[in-house]
Amino acid sequence: MTKNLDLTKLDLMDALDLAILIEQEAMERYEELTAVMREHRTEEAASFFHFMAKAEAKHGADLLNQRAKLFGKTERRVNRSLLWEVEAPGYETVHDFMTLREALNVALDAEVKAYDYFDQALKLPLTPPVKKLFEELLQEEILHQEMVKRELAKAPPDEGVKPEDFADEPVAQ
Repeated sequence: MTKNLDLTKLDLMDALDLAILIEQEAMERYEELTAVMREHRTEEAASFFHFMAKAEAKHGADLLNQRAKLFGKTERRVNRSLLWEVEAPGYETVHDFMTLREALNVALDAEVKAYDYFDQALKLPLTPPVKKLFEELLQEEILHQEMVKRELAKAPPDEGVKPEDFADEPVAQ
């Protein structure tokens, strides 16, 4: 979701900056989730979230390089306050003691959310360079979804364990 940002008014530099910020936000969220999962010793979920953080970082770096080639060090006009969870997993989608399968589903939902964002944006009257960039980003989201689906197909089924099974009983004070 973007707040107070009229996508129809973006030029290519602003669109690249928006895309970079989206990737950075997702990377940071996956890093947070990695730390939480490691704290709760759910290493499979932590490892997958770490993998996703690296993937988002790489995509963000590729976009940053593209931006630098086209616009050098021109100051950014788009900032993080203009977006919220375009691709980053929502906090409400995670919980302590996640299984690998649950982590994969969180990532798949985030990739679908990003796809939907760019799909909706492409219905707007965008400038041709912005439209082309958003089409490329939409295709990236399809590839990311396919990758997560392949991992889901390989993941073992959950064993019917619920997060509350790991919760400690209340202790009298």
